[in-house]
Amino acid sequence: MSTADDLGARTARRQHAHAIMTALRELRVQLSLLNHQVGGHVELKDIDLDCFELVSREGPVSPTALARRAGLHPATMTGVLDRLQRGGWVTRERDATDRRAVAVHAVRGRTAELMRLYAGLGRAVEDICAGHDERDLALVADFLRRTTRAGRLATDGLADDRAGA
Repeated sequence: MSTADDLGARTARRQHAHAIMTALRELRVQLSLLNHQVGGHVELKDIDLDCFELVSREGPVSPTALARRAGLHPATMTGVLDRLQRGGWVTRERDATDRRAVAVHAVRGRTAELMRLYAGLGRAVEDICAGHDERDLALVADFLRRTTRAGRLATDGLADDRAGA
């Protein structure tokens, strides 16, 4: 391959990467708007919904670990957890071996309530997937997992920078 071909390939790759980043930003905005609507239906603030999702996926978790993961000040996390607990979304339970330690647990059944609100998106994604073969879907799923991991590393890096400032 010639140098001109290499340059053309690098240019095309940068253009594709730019198009992907643009599409991911557009997706982020649209999902944020959807999450805001879902939160409105269940009377949760956007950050409350995000924290409930983290507890549901990664819990039980300590309030400190959840605050770190969500990029929130511990005092802010206390308010979030107070709202989630009052709304019946989470419980805070003392550790049996260390009475000072608290773990946040998602309340069973509440995730299903949210999934019903996301069902329209779920059906649309299933329709989109129906038009692709298994190999394409595996590639997209891998790309999204790796992009999510990269996003988490970038988030953690910014949080570390902020904490060190």
